[in-house]
Amino acid sequence: MAVQLTDSNFKDTVLDSGKVAIIDFWAEWCGPCKMIGPIIEEMSKEYEAKGVVVGKVDVDSNPETAMKYGIRNIPTILFIKNGQVVDKQVGAVPKANLVAMLNKHLS
Repeated sequence: MAVQLTDSNFKDTVLDSGKVAIIDFWAEWCGPCKMIGPIIEEMSKEYEAKGVVVGKVDVDSNPETAMKYGIRNIPTILFIKNGQVVDKQVGAVPKANLVAMLNKHLS
């Protein structure tokens, strides 16, 4: 299951983890977010063994983290490696697109 990230645990769980992370910025009222949600959950199961942090940030409950990363549209998926954003996807896309983007950063 994807990690529920908050303003208070984001730094420890993602930035200081030393792992590659894929983070879904979403909101309950967002239609396209509901399309991406199940994909993120599938990826969390598939990539857990590879040491990837797969998480979700509810932008309504965690405005500091969303603001820090300039999230203006949701869903926005950030790919973070070594504490830095290395890739970004705004809007709903097929799972294959997200997998391809993530795999680029795992090597």
